[in-house]
Amino acid sequence: MKFNIKNGTPEKQRSACVVAGIFEQQKLTPAAEALDKSANGYITGILGRGDMKGKAGSTLMLHNVPNSACERVLLVGLGKEQELGDKGYRDAVRAVFKALSDTGAADAILFLLEAPVKNRDLSWKVLQIAIGGLESMYRFDRLKSKVEEAEPKLQKITLGIIKSLTEEEQAASEEALQQGLAVADGMSLAKDLGNLAPNICTPTYLAEQAMSMAKTYKLKVTVLEQKDMEDLGMGALLAVARGSRQPPKLIALEYWGGAKKGKPVVLVGKGVTFDTGGISLKPAPEMDEMKYDMCGAASVLGTIDAVAKMGLPVNVVGIIPATENMPGGNATKPGDVVTSMSGQTIEILNTDAEGRLILCDALAYAERYEPESVINIATLTGACVIALGHVASGLLGNDDELAQELLDASERAVDRAWRLPLFDEYQEQLKSNFADMANIGGRAAGTITAACFLSRFTKKYRWAHLDVAGTAWKSGKEKGATGRPVPLLTQFLISRTTKQSGNTGETGSRKSRRKSKE
Repeated sequence: MKFNIKNGTPEKQRSACVVAGIFEQQKLTPAAEALDKSANGYITGILGRGDMKGKAGSTLMLHNVPNSACERVLLVGLGKEQELGDKGYRDAVRAVFKALSDTGAADAILFLLEAPVKNRDLSWKVLQIAIGGLESMYRFDRLKSKVEEAEPKLQKITLGIIKSLTEEEQAASEEALQQGLAVADGMSLAKDLGNLAPNICTPTYLAEQAMSMAKTYKLKVTVLEQKDMEDLGMGALLAVARGSRQPPKLIALEYWGGAKKGKPVVLVGKGVTFDTGGISLKPAPEMDEMKYDMCGAASVLGTIDAVAKMGLPVNVVGIIPATENMPGGNATKPGDVVTSMSGQTIEILNTDAEGRLILCDALAYAERYEPESVINIATLTGACVIALGHVASGLLGNDDELAQELLDASERAVDRAWRLPLFDEYQEQLKSNFADMANIGGRAAGTITAACFLSRFTKKYRWAHLDVAGTAWKSGKEKGATGRPVPLLTQFLISRTTKQSGNTGETGSRKSRRKSKE
């Protein structure tokens, strides 16, 4: 699907469909007003008869609107004008693309950029429409032998705006559009990897995807095999892999788009491609969803894909410890003690607390990059789902400034996160009589004690932990990966480039591309 931004008035646009917003109490947006005026009150007449009340996310398709150059006019409800916020706007965008997909329209022009959204600028609205549009087109049917015949799909979306934009506004809008498309592509990659069957998306498959990305974007990739990990002393990661016939991998994908001597942001993603729980076997119901236990790894690949597409002037390294967690004659047992790459010993009391075991060795490996900061992403604890549900990801860390940056990015991206405490008192729950620490701290504060465990391997750098157990995928009728937290992580990196460019209104990626053209 192609996107572009265009100035103009809605009644003069030749398109298969023009979209305009309607507020409650028959309040029209500027685009709807222009259409109504041209049509001699046709739209207000329909609203007056009660055919549409402007409720957020509602739609009404009109045909043969007088004096309109478009074949169709789609009205979308925006709710109460003074209350239009993130959710209402994004709901409206989703409703628009759903309605458009139910038609034979090959193109459409959306006049939604001038709707006033609380505390949001034009670029934010452009970004949300781009992401929402591509998300609406996402399908995962590659494993089906017969795919239902696809209905005609939208080929072109124009973001219309009535007022004339300044050169700076136009440039910022174009930049936001490219960012939105890149983020949506990164989310699609993360969704694809999460949705694949676990007999296909193995540790080896993840390594192959990283190598393919490296070839496409000219990145550096390193894949450590089991012997390499043994030589490095990664006893914690290898303990998880012992029960599986699938060989473990540790993948490092490097994107160097920033200063040559600049320290990188390291993203560490949990890549358990299937988690049975090991000897501490999980209950059978819904165990199939444990293929999503590698969504942290998928989000790292999705984020680097988006960053590379945008050409952001940042240095990013993605580290993915990848393995299955299976029962078997050689599997790790509760009570086993292993030595991690850091030299610290761990008593494994529960083999289903495996994510922190593979992450701790990856976090130790991250030290070699002398990182500016490290962020690990993991579907780590069911306790996080109990605490925050499926709305917000859990955020913990050892640096307040880094945590605030991530919270700001989550707010901008509407990819919610909420910070939990990491008080020293919680560390007491990890005490072991036989090793430096236990791998679990009991049911109480399970998300926090999991982060406490990881914090013991992050003393040498600024670190944050995102627990995405409740946000990385959906269950039930809409079962599937969500692509989160790719928007959060990408916005975090975009915001850094904006600050580096001096807040001049020109984001780092656009500035970088302009310099390369010169």
